[in-house]
Order: sequence, then C-alpha cells, then structure tokens
Amino acid sequence: MTAETLTVSRLGSGGDGIADAPGGPVYVPFSLPGETVAVARVKNHGTILSIAKTSPERAEPPCVHFGPDGKNGTCGGCTLQHAGDALYHAFKRDLVVNALKSKGLVADVAPLVIARPGERRRVVFTARRTEKGMLLGFNQAGSHHIVSIDHCPISSPGIVSRLGTIRRVAGAIATGAEPFRITVLETLTGLDLAFEGVKKVGDRERRAVTECVLATRGIARVTSDGEVLISPERPEIDFGGVIVSPPPGGFTQATKPAEDAMADIVLAAIGKAKRVADLFAGAGTFSLRIARKVRVHAVEGEEKALKALDHAARNTQGLKPVTVEKRDLFRRPLMASELKAYDAVVFDPPRAGAEDQCRELARSGVKTIVAVSCNPLTLARDLAILTAAGYRIRLVTPIDQFLWSAHVEAVAVLEK
Repeated sequence: MTAETLTVSRLGSGGDGIADAPGGPVYVPFSLPGETVAVARVKNHGTILSIAKTSPERAEPPCVHFGPDGKNGTCGGCTLQHAGDALYHAFKRDLVVNALKSKGLVADVAPLVIARPGERRRVVFTARRTEKGMLLGFNQAGSHHIVSIDHCPISSPGIVSRLGTIRRVAGAIATGAEPFRITVLETLTGLDLAFEGVKKVGDRERRAVTECVLATRGIARVTSDGEVLISPERPEIDFGGVIVSPPPGGFTQATKPAEDAMADIVLAAIGKAKRVADLFAGAGTFSLRIARKVRVHAVEGEEKALKALDHAARNTQGLKPVTVEKRDLFRRPLMASELKAYDAVVFDPPRAGAEDQCRELARSGVKTIVAVSCNPLTLARDLAILTAAGYRIRLVTPIDQFLWSAHVEAVAVLEK
C-alpha cells in the first residue's frame, strides 16, 4: 500500500472517480471530477484519506450509512449520494449516450427521467443471526460484511416504517448463522417478504413466523424459497389499472414512477398497431396496459410470472384479447416468420439483452419496435443489430429508478 495525491478527472461507469496516474487509471470511490485527493493506494484502487480540493458539485449525503465513514460501515446500496443533482443526472444520461457511441449509433437521447428519495417499492436486504440479534441491511461494497440499517432514504416509507417488523420475521425464520436474502416488495395490500437461502425451515420456524405476522399489521405474505409460509392478504400490484398478484420474489420494476414512465413511452410508441407482441413479458408490466388498447401476445419463460399475467387478464373486464406463451426466448427466440404477424413488438429482457431475438426481429420487418433495457451496453449491442437491418432509432429515453447507483434503465423506440 502506498499513499499519494491524485487529481480525479472523471467518473467511471461504476460511479467511482478515476484519476490518471503514471501506472494507469486509479479508481477512487466517493470522489468527484476536479477533486484533488490524498489516497491510500493498492494497485489501481485508492481509498480517500483526505480531500485537498473539493468539487463544487459535492453534496452532503442524506444517509448516515453512506461513505467511507458511514455508521457501522459503508453501506453498498448507494455509490453516488455525494454527487450533486446536476452532475449525477448528467452521469446517468451519459451512461446511455456513451454506450450508444461505443457501437457507432447516432440517436436522440432525451433528458433523464429522474428518481426521487422514498420511491423504491422493491428492496433486497441481507440478514444474518448473530449473538447480539438479527442483522438486517445491505452488504458493504466488495464485502460480505452486513451494514445494519435503521433507515434508508431510497426506500418507500411503507418499507422503512416496518424495518423492525421485517427484522422480527427474519429472526423467527432464521435457523443458523448463515446469511440470507429478503426481497421486500411493497404491494397495495402490504409487504411481500420473499426469503431466499434460509436453511432447514421446519415446523417451529413456520409457527414462529405465523405468530410474528399475525401479531402485527402490514405483511401480506411471507415465503421461503418460493414456499408460502403465511399470507394474510393476497399481494397485489397495479399495472395500469389491472390488478396482479406477483409470484414470490418475482421481478417487479423497483419504482412505480419509473414503471409508469416506461409504460407511457411503450403505449405512445405502439400507436394504432392492431396486434402487439410483448417479449420477456414478466407478470404483465406492459402486456396488461397494452391490452387496454389492443390485442397482445405475451411471451415469457418464467412459468409463475406468466400464470400471474394470465390470471389477471382473465379476471379483468374491458381488456382486448391477451394470449400467453411460455417460451425461453434465449434458447428459442420468436422467428422472423412468427413476428411478421405483429405490427409492433416490445421486448424487456434481463441484463444479458436479447441478441438472438434481435437478429430475428431484424429479419422480420415489424414496423415498430420498443426496446426496454436495464443495461445500456447490451441495449446498444441489440440496437446496432436492428439499425444494421434498416431500423431507425426515433428516441432513447434514460430512466432512473435505482437512485444514487450506477444503474440506469432506457427505452428505445425504433421504426422501419
């Protein structure tokens, strides 16, 4: 380890400041462009010892768990609370701009749709039983150390106000000292707690969880690795006026404002299309909204999510026909010949993107394509496939729903 003084020139894609040193770039967490910092350096990683010159863009972090001096350790949930809004918003938009440039794509990139504190309705905690009680919080960056939290400015008030309840339920289900995960989703009927990795959940733990949940309010369901332990209420979320009961731990957009913004773009883009395919449809985030206007074919590889979508469609009045298909689109993408039946196609894949599916879309001639992505790099790769086949990118909109992180969503609208 060596100590040296560096000048930070830019932010890297992970949110760390980058300083150019004789031996190559040095990554300095919690620093900002233009700052001069004294760091303890190990290879290409620098830990701030002091800041000699502070950026005017530096902001006071709103959370005591953030930063190198965070209470009980540095929470790894956020990386950019120290950046002012202008710098932070530009950074998020540039993640999309730079990804497109890396593939030689020229596109109109809209201003960032911003995220605000308290909007996160889905949060994944790590928990572990210790001699002093239950640890509940987030892992420190690059570590298995759990930073115990008592509040969280990104999370919804409905989650933060029930941290004590979540901790008690975790204590009732825990059987050993191994860490486990809890996906917490705030639904219309209460919190949906999905535990993963809890070993040897027996009758005693089930009884303890039941007693704990019945003694309090605000918990709709508790599951362990998909098994329902107790469900006083049916968890419900609203997809544009269609009520859906999501599967335990299933994918849901992290914030409703971001979901609504993405859905608005999707619905505007499909326009007067008469038949739409929604690929990687999940539990119906877009399909069920589209069905308010036009018939839709929803394709998804995860059976429980597809069943939730289908059940909601069948039990909602006023929708256009919704058909569903269970299909692994990575192994078996819809072929160009199948896609020709649709006027518009929407796809929202996991972080790996939809490379093979885009090759079939490129051959299909579908008039309108809407690409929704949580990974600008794979989005750019997929868009390059489509533009090479003659599609024109009409607009790309970056959307923030993972506040103070280095993750950004984007929606691209293409036409042919």
